[in-house]
Amino acid sequence: MKLLGKDRTFFQLLQAQADAAFRAAQEFHALSQDFEHRADHARRIEEIEHEADDFTHQLANRTDATFVTPLDKEDLHKLSSALDDITDFVEAASGRIALYQLSVPRPDLPPLVSLLVDTVRATADAVNLLDNPKNRKAFHEALIRIHELENRSDKAFREALATLFNTPGNDAIMVIKWKEIYDRIEIATDKCEDVATVLESVVVKYA
Repeated sequence: MKLLGKDRTFFQLLQAQADAAFRAAQEFHALSQDFEHRADHARRIEEIEHEADDFTHQLANRTDATFVTPLDKEDLHKLSSALDDITDFVEAASGRIALYQLSVPRPDLPPLVSLLVDTVRATADAVNLLDNPKNRKAFHEALIRIHELENRSDKAFREALATLFNTPGNDAIMVIKWKEIYDRIEIATDKCEDVATVLESVVVKYA
């Protein structure tokens, strides 16, 4: 029996949200390696973010309009909100690169964004496993991978900040700009762990 029941809409919308987050992260990684076209990449990420907002609204409306939902309404809202937050913070980070007219990437940006892509991919994989909750081993492994990647991202984030703040001669305004970008990358990664926490709770609750 499917965890999300016979009505496939809830699962499909959650899957669409996870896919949007992954596409946004991939586009951000492309931006980090192609600063010459950073504005184009940022614009595509913004378009994906608008798509993700639409999926979020659709799921919220369907949840509110459905008397008996396949999962608790609170769980659906938490999961949907956390997935939407991932895309929002990816867009916030990439948008600031264009907004601040940063023309040269810092060397630690692509590795940070690459870790973000891996974490969002693992998160999307875990969401897809909601369609087959009996495969508890695969689900458990997916959640562990998200936590491991988030820990690696934390370490890379701290190292990037240390380099940013401690390199002699760094311009103070540039330090502020890059810290804002790094902060949003870190928050996007944290939101992946939030998704994992909700998924873990859901699987335990409905086992």
